[in-house]
Amino acid sequence: MDSTQLIIIAAVIIFFVLKKLGQVSPAKARELVAAGALIVDVRTPGEFADGHLASAVNIPLDVIGQQISAHVKDKNQPILVYCLSGSRSALAKRILKGQGFSGVHNLGSIFRARSIVGE
Repeated sequence: MDSTQLIIIAAVIIFFVLKKLGQVSPAKARELVAAGALIVDVRTPGEFADGHLASAVNIPLDVIGQQISAHVKDKNQPILVYCLSGSRSALAKRILKGQGFSGVHNLGSIFRARSIVGE
């Protein structure tokens, strides 16, 4: 392997490690769900219609900043966000934190969310 291939492999590994570091632990997520956390699917309405967690509401990433207040009155309420891969949910978490929501957690992908929440 040449040095370019090694750099690409290392970058991919670093990307996935950093992505995992930004996600809520399964135990913490289950605790938050039990405490009444709002679960938000930030995918498009079409993706949501193709399948989602039964307890989730759909607030697409491109409108989450404008529409979250219709679902959350207390900025300290726990919120769990997920998407297809975990990337959009990471952005949603950043947007909501920037608006002062303190209890936002990234569940990651819908597949990870299903395995944690059990829906």
